[in-house]
Amino acid sequence: MSVIFMLIGISLTVALVFLGVFIWSVRSGQYDDSYTPSVRMLFDDELITKQSTNEKK
Repeated sequence: MSVIFMLIGISLTVALVFLGVFIWSVRSGQYDDSYTPSVRMLFDDELITKQSTNEKK
């Protein structure tokens, strides 16, 4: 029975460590996308223009 409590404690500790690392990485800007805005104008917007012309008719 004591092994179950020890495993629960270890798993909660590991989960809290991963949560802390995730929060730290989000706050430090690890997931900021700085590449996509610079190449967004190279992507085709055909689906958007086709939908807007169909709605006008």
